[in-house]
Amino acid sequence: MSKLVYSAIASLDGYVADEQGNFDWAAPDEEVHAFVNELERPIGTYLYGRRMYETMVVWETLDLAGEPDVVRDYAEIWRGTDKIVFSRTLTEPASARTRIERDVDPEAVSRLKAEAERDLSVGGSELAAQALDAGLVDELHLFLMPVLVGGGTRALSQTAQVELKLVDEHRFTQGTVHLHYRAT
Repeated sequence: MSKLVYSAIASLDGYVADEQGNFDWAAPDEEVHAFVNELERPIGTYLYGRRMYETMVVWETLDLAGEPDVVRDYAEIWRGTDKIVFSRTLTEPASARTRIERDVDPEAVSRLKAEAERDLSVGGSELAAQALDAGLVDELHLFLMPVLVGGGTRALSQTAQVELKLVDEHRFTQGTVHLHYRAT
């Protein structure tokens, strides 16, 4: 059975975007980006909400000329991965290997996990909160940036009750900390 993984880059106070919706402070340096690439490499399907998809779809057509190796590598990973976007407003995908679903059905996600040959990743804190609330998330990868933003979009569900086991941690040169948890 495949795992459903939630990865997020968050401020130390637990936000993926500040109160104005900005997340420029979350841009990973090359060391963190390379680490993220290795985590993303085994993912076979991304599950996105509309807003996260609209943020990530830039990877489909990003001009990679002059970009660092880690950026080109991530673009290749992203383009080679299937995507399911949960949206009631999108009618057509803006990327290859993408399908639109109207509603999140926890039973359908469970079936997808059971049938998938590779792991799945849930992207976007709102969709991840739904998956956490439904008990679907198997692993969490939190990258805590050395910044406080004081409010905004929370990285984690405010209602889920999930027991977690810390299985790994890593500190990066510029102060970012990676915490890897497994649901027990």
